[in-house]
Amino acid sequence: MARSTLSELFEDSRSPDPAIISLSPAATVSYRELAERIEQIARQISGCGVAPGDCVAMFLPNGIEFIELFLAVTHARAIAAPLNPALKENELRAALEQNGARAIIAQAGDAVVRQVAATVGIPVWPVTVDASGVVALSGTSPVAHRDHAPAEPDDIALFSNTSGSTGRPKLVPLTHANLASSARIIAAHYGLTPNDRCLLVMPLFHGHGLIGAALSTLSSGGTLIVPPRFSASTFWGAFVDYRATWYTAVPTIHSVLLARADADGAPKSGPRFIRSCSAPLAPAVLKNIENRFGAPVIEAYGMTETAHQAASNPLPPRPHKAGSVGIGTGVELAIIDAAGKRLPANQSGEVIVRGAKVMKGYWNNPQANAEAFLDGWFRTGDVGVVDNDGYLSLTGRIKELINRGGEKISPTEVEAALLENSAVAEAAAFAVPDAKYGEEVWAAVVLKGAAEPDRLRDFCRERIADFKTPKVIKIVSELPRNATGKIDRRQVAALFTPKN
Repeated sequence: MARSTLSELFEDSRSPDPAIISLSPAATVSYRELAERIEQIARQISGCGVAPGDCVAMFLPNGIEFIELFLAVTHARAIAAPLNPALKENELRAALEQNGARAIIAQAGDAVVRQVAATVGIPVWPVTVDASGVVALSGTSPVAHRDHAPAEPDDIALFSNTSGSTGRPKLVPLTHANLASSARIIAAHYGLTPNDRCLLVMPLFHGHGLIGAALSTLSSGGTLIVPPRFSASTFWGAFVDYRATWYTAVPTIHSVLLARADADGAPKSGPRFIRSCSAPLAPAVLKNIENRFGAPVIEAYGMTETAHQAASNPLPPRPHKAGSVGIGTGVELAIIDAAGKRLPANQSGEVIVRGAKVMKGYWNNPQANAEAFLDGWFRTGDVGVVDNDGYLSLTGRIKELINRGGEKISPTEVEAALLENSAVAEAAAFAVPDAKYGEEVWAAVVLKGAAEPDRLRDFCRERIADFKTPKVIKIVSELPRNATGKIDRRQVAALFTPKN
């Protein structure tokens, strides 16, 4: 019987086999222990008045507590809304107001979360983890003993934030069926078994880490190895010591591991495969990684709206084509022209997808939904080509998001931060190719007062997360505009992108 909810994710919830190996604190949790902990915390959450369909925000770093609490919130039929712990005060407040969270789970002692939660009128539920890896949630103020009904496939399990080219954040609701289906399909595509162990690299508040690594591993009966954060200097030691068989990361991290492989004593072989997703991986880099680490590097393509993975290259002996993101996995792929007409193989156009993993629509955003769907197909905004073998290659992006190492950044959000400065008259943020991150954030500004680029960068950093802050700010006398008088970001990028 197909497992259609996260509550049914585990192949055997009574198994004594390890589900999670936490590196800090050092602890191993079996599938049986994990299931018991999830049920206990879910009862605690339900007992404090959280009803099915209520949202519970999570402001946590990677760790055993993130996984247990995410699964417990969804098991209680509430909606989990993991947020980036790098968000600043105003960004956190906006996220909580948008998702309508009933409460927020955060590390004990997080004063910023308490301050923001007080302004939006919700409680903070502090979480602690003891030296043996036992997770405790406090502050829930039980109001009654309440047994929660089993989750349904169409229950919303996850709220994820994504930015649009207009700069207004959109909320993506993903159901239990979306997530369970995605996890199963990813596990099946890579042939994951209970013998596989994944060393977690990516943050769990992203679909890449949560679905691509964690949920797919747990759905296969394998083991998830969880360090508190990615550390290049300790990565290969942990990979070998804990007998990992694969990992998945953005190209930036692959490049860092490759550059310091010899210095770190990385093994010449060992991984069953290495997965790359969330940003393009240069074919030359892919080849070098395969040669150095003795494992196939499998590129994949995912987005929040498709519950992460939409396409992936297959494992050998089937060909994995450098420069391609592979074949559709659990979705149908097609290419359309500007008029919405389907195009044949080898013709470039917009990538559209449909399938059980695709969201049903953005939350409370009918305008965005009207623009995003075409006859039941989701319009990705990416430009690509499907070859005669069904392999998709991405060649560009219709949307103007900046993809910095897998982090999707809205240029208008960056511009809004710059325009808060009284010395800035106009601003345009844009992407510049970058060897480390794939794309880096730059900006050009027209001034109406005195300001230096470094001061403007500091000003931005106080308002938006560091990864969104422009690396370079150019001061100019005017910005190019299109026929309607709007600033043309593509022309700005063309003017200021360094020429090789």
